[in-house]
Amino acid sequence: MPIAAPSRIPVKNGAHHLARTQADRADQSRARILEAAIAEFSENGLAGARTEQIAEAAGVNKALLYYYFEGKEALYAAAIESVADRALASSMAALSAKRPAGERLLQFVLNHFDRIHSQRNFQNLMQQEMIRLRRGEENALTPLVEKAFRPIVGAVQELLNEGMRTHELIRTDEWQMMYAALGANVFYFLSGPTMGLLFGMNPFEQRALMERRRAAILYLGQTVFTDRRHGGRVAQRVLARTPMPESAPLTDFKVRTK
Repeated sequence: MPIAAPSRIPVKNGAHHLARTQADRADQSRARILEAAIAEFSENGLAGARTEQIAEAAGVNKALLYYYFEGKEALYAAAIESVADRALASSMAALSAKRPAGERLLQFVLNHFDRIHSQRNFQNLMQQEMIRLRRGEENALTPLVEKAFRPIVGAVQELLNEGMRTHELIRTDEWQMMYAALGANVFYFLSGPTMGLLFGMNPFEQRALMERRRAAILYLGQTVFTDRRHGGRVAQRVLARTPMPESAPLTDFKVRTK
């Protein structure tokens, strides 16, 4: 009985497989460069970042970096766009979920709190761009307003209008509700070092963060819902299904006491 020859991958299919493998490797290289760039630009800004450091952190040479990105400015723009896309995806997922308006609002606010402490690169890059915008310098924030922030703000406005129309949320100025909900998150992190000195504690440690995020959502459950008991149940439900993500390194400090 003749022995069958071992099967071979057809040349056409083999070439396709090889091309796909090479494309996957290229995508991985580009992704590593982008992640390294996000970290470097977040830490040092556009002016202070070094492409040599980015290439080294990504495990590639500078020639490959410039193969994927035309230059430092193009890489910076890609880094900004990448972190903004992630924030947009997370926000829109919470805002478009098939849940009542009040529940979507609390989920959106909780996600915002968690993004501040777990995605420091995003916060640092946005702050840098806001400074450049205030100085009248060329910035990446202006185009991101149309691509990412306007859709988010529009979705929040629709959500608030829906909640007020159905009488789930109290009737009030929608912008004030937005500022109250998100501004409290921002203020907590901005005032953290000062509060730490005042009260002799580190507001950025895990336990403090867990207590503050819980308090923030429970507070909104009692203040923005027409039925406070219903709001309390919604807040508890949102907190129960959303474990706090691991925190990125925050600016730490030691409180000196006498």
